[in-house]
Amino acid sequence: MASGVKPRVKVPKTAEAGEAITIKTLISHKMESGQRKDGDGNLIPRSIINRFTAEFNGENVIDVALEPAISTNPYFQFEAIVPESGEFTFTWYDDDGDVYNATKKISVA
Repeated sequence: MASGVKPRVKVPKTAEAGEAITIKTLISHKMESGQRKDGDGNLIPRSIINRFTAEFNGENVIDVALEPAISTNPYFQFEAIVPESGEFTFTWYDDDGDVYNATKKISVA
């Protein structure tokens, strides 16, 4: 994992079957667009999270393509319906080939 890149995820620990829950994610990342220059006038290479996905028990919940205009430390909030107990897997893909993952379990009553 690249230095300083840290995913954070908030998922309720429990839910009712079929309930829509709110999921919040944030990843600490500088998100360089490739259009800024450093102090010497050289272009700073593009380095962004270009894709974010979330799965629940192996099924796709969300798949987002990100563009250079996205802000530093991208934050996502979305809802998902949980029909059963299981595990969410969150994945962020970086331009440089790095992949960052986080998992969260949820129990359904």
